Amino acid sequence: MSADKRKAWLTAHFGDGLNDTEMFERAFTHGSTGKADYQRLEFLGDRVLGLVIANALYANFPDEPEGRLSHRLNGLVSGEVCAEVARKLNVGELIALGKQARDDGAQDSDNVLGDIMESLLGALFIDQGLEPAQAFILEHWRPLMEAARTAPKHPKSALQEWCAAKNHKTPEYTITKKEGPPHNMRFEITVTVKGFDPVTAEGASKQSGETAAAKAFLEQHS
Repeated sequence: MSADKRKAWLTAHFGDGLNDTEMFERAFTHGSTGKADYQRLEFLGDRVLGLVIANALYANFPDEPEGRLSHRLNGLVSGEVCAEVARKLNVGELIALGKQARDDGAQDSDNVLGDIMESLLGALFIDQGLEPAQAFILEHWRPLMEAARTAPKHPKSALQEWCAAKNHKTPEYTITKKEGPPHNMRFEITVTVKGFDPVTAEGASKQSGETAAAKAFLEQHS
């Protein structure tokens, strides 16, 4: 994918006043290319996203306690949500990848797409400041924020509460399979509650696999 197409995407979504074109190229670049990659920018973009979303939640849900706001925040800044936004914006086709990573499907990996989305936010923050980064984030994350006016309960917390209410032991999570290349790992997690059949689910990380397993267990047993 040419630099010209990435430039066109940047102009369409961030405007034509960007200064450091080399930095934005790096934001699209995966480590499999052997070139300077997005990881440092992703580290920064993750924090920018968290700040903007936390501020928006604080303003939009004035009656909610810290715990419920935290549940909302954790969901909205997750890698899966960042990847969802990246897919809607057709970011995958613009990522600079090495041949093996592309053959392995890294351009559609939740891990890679989420990281690239955050790296672009980091680059936008450095190049243009907080206000443009905030405007972009709110444009694309606000519909997700407004989709559920009631703060969702995290599936692992819900399962723990379900077990406590029924006097069952605390659920146990076990990694039963881990496979795939480093940029596109899949974790199979089995959750066990004494007295019930184990339930297994997959995720792009240990945490997301545990979440999926807890959700699947509750759907089967509650």
